[in-house]
Amino acid sequence: MPIRRLYGPLTIAWSAALLFLIQPIMAKALLPRFGGSAGVWVTCMMFFQVVLLLGYLYSFWISRYASPAVRTAVHLGLLAASLLVLPVRAPAEWVSGNPVLAIPGILAASAGLPFFVLATTTTLVQCWHSGRRAQQLPYWLFAVSNSACVLALLSYPLAIEPGLATSTQLRWWSAGYLIVAVLLGIGVVSNRGWRPEDEPGTADADALRPTLWIALSATASALWLAVANYLSQEVAAIPLLWVLPLALYLLSFVLCFASDGFYRPAWFRWLLPACWVAIGSRIGLAGTVTDLRVDLLILLGALFVLCLFCHGELARTRPRSGRGLPFFYLMAATGGALGGIFVAVAAPAMFTSYLELPVAIAATMLLSMVLIYGVTSRGRLIRLGTLSIAALVVASSFQNGATRVAAGRNFYGALQIRDSGEGERAVRTLYSGRTIHGVQFLAPARSRIPTAYYGMQSGIGLLLGGQGDANRRVAMVGLGAGTLAAYGRKGDFFRFYEINPAVIEAAAKQFRFVADSAAEVSVVQGDGRLRLEQEPPGSFDAIVLDAFSDDAIPVHLLTREAFQAYFARLRERGAVAIHVTNRYLDLRPVLESVAATLQKKAVRIASPADPEQQVLGADWVVVSNSDAIGETLGRRADSAPVKRGPLWTDEYSNLIQVWR
Repeated sequence: MPIRRLYGPLTIAWSAALLFLIQPIMAKALLPRFGGSAGVWVTCMMFFQVVLLLGYLYSFWISRYASPAVRTAVHLGLLAASLLVLPVRAPAEWVSGNPVLAIPGILAASAGLPFFVLATTTTLVQCWHSGRRAQQLPYWLFAVSNSACVLALLSYPLAIEPGLATSTQLRWWSAGYLIVAVLLGIGVVSNRGWRPEDEPGTADADALRPTLWIALSATASALWLAVANYLSQEVAAIPLLWVLPLALYLLSFVLCFASDGFYRPAWFRWLLPACWVAIGSRIGLAGTVTDLRVDLLILLGALFVLCLFCHGELARTRPRSGRGLPFFYLMAATGGALGGIFVAVAAPAMFTSYLELPVAIAATMLLSMVLIYGVTSRGRLIRLGTLSIAALVVASSFQNGATRVAAGRNFYGALQIRDSGEGERAVRTLYSGRTIHGVQFLAPARSRIPTAYYGMQSGIGLLLGGQGDANRRVAMVGLGAGTLAAYGRKGDFFRFYEINPAVIEAAAKQFRFVADSAAEVSVVQGDGRLRLEQEPPGSFDAIVLDAFSDDAIPVHLLTREAFQAYFARLRERGAVAIHVTNRYLDLRPVLESVAATLQKKAVRIASPADPEQQVLGADWVVVSNSDAIGETLGRRADSAPVKRGPLWTDEYSNLIQVWR
């Protein structure tokens, strides 16, 4: 019957679309809770890959070992239990604690069970299908599944995210899941008599190559996650920069499994070296400013070719008997989960910089030596692998002659401290990825000079460096090297809020701005907005937001609700100063909109670079109740009109709208 023939593709496509839509929805919902770090995306993806593995493990067990009665009862019970968590919700409260533990816990409690059910769908439906049509294994359904994933992922940043609040997205997703649950319930009942023994043939032990399948899947998974993480750290933690690599990863699945003749190893003898050179050239430019469009083109193009190689070899070595189908998917999911764990957990613990991408590229080199180039000597493979990793690590660690003083990495990113210059011009610089977070002269006579984005002629320099009121109380979100402490005067109180403990340690041990300040300085670890909301009303004369020069910006600091909280903590004549210098994002229209909505005054100040004083060009916006501040800064204010941008709220934001 036509309806029966449509059941498999329809159920698999619908469930696959939901499976990959919930990932960016939940990741974006959690992003503000953990400081806007790109690590949120990595940890979310790791969780979903692990649950996907558990789904395949469950499918393998229930299709191979459970009796029809047990299989029917267990899966119907699982479906019923998953409906109890609908509608799926993101946590309303702000969350603290170790993000690597907290994020999986939140996801498990909110969307874990429905995601687990969806993860079982493709394998189970294909098993039912192969039982009825034993003459042909239904790998084309795997291509259908991944095609639906690609379409769903691309629809998110282009259509869903710009038009719907996060809570609305989750409600619609929950309604879609209810439809899938009904379809799956019908399928379980209709196929309750299916037995794996009914399939002709047995698994060919020689054809089952679990180690190879795991290695290929883990390499592809680590590749796309590493590229996405790299782009998010260097550009912005936005859905588009996660969706594009993931969509290419899934598209390679579609192409390789939809047709046996698509993947041709001979082509990759030439394509792979070109990709290795191209991607190595980009990661070898660490510490320099490059063209974003070129980076995207090269990184995404190379990623696609490398994933085609991994998934092409996976498809070429897949089992040809129906009984091997669940085990094959289980091994592929195991590799995917291992790749996610490597990028999310192992790499930050093992490396002080983003070396997971060079390691993943080196893995493709080793696999290709065996599968494409025919190298079988173990000793030769070890030597080639060692040389490949060493070359890529050296390329990614190139520092343009600067001396590295210290380096470290955690959930919030990778930090490096470098010394450069000589004599009176010698400086120490704090980097997060490619972004400068502070510069200090090493000579004692010049060590208290405000540098980087905080020079005397910058917006914050004019605001804090002028002859203002005595005994000022200033709150600062973002510590960096602590440069703003240089503006502290005797009797002032400066409080810094910094979410990254590694930054706090660097500012205390490697820089002198905080220790040498004339003001009383307090440093509080935690999310700046959350900590500020715990302060009494009217606590400060000024609030400084210095969290947006980095590329993984915390959007939750720029919403209408956030500014309402800021002004509640300010005194009558207080002001909020926002540092908006950014290579890729223009945040001024957002601030114009929020200022107009709250009936505040916004003044924009752009200051030029001064290389002799180690001052960088900087853009600041000062929002206040008072015209007096505008008059004070007016001589340096930017009078060019700025079109009012979108109003961001805790429910709605979209960084694509402000991409330069």
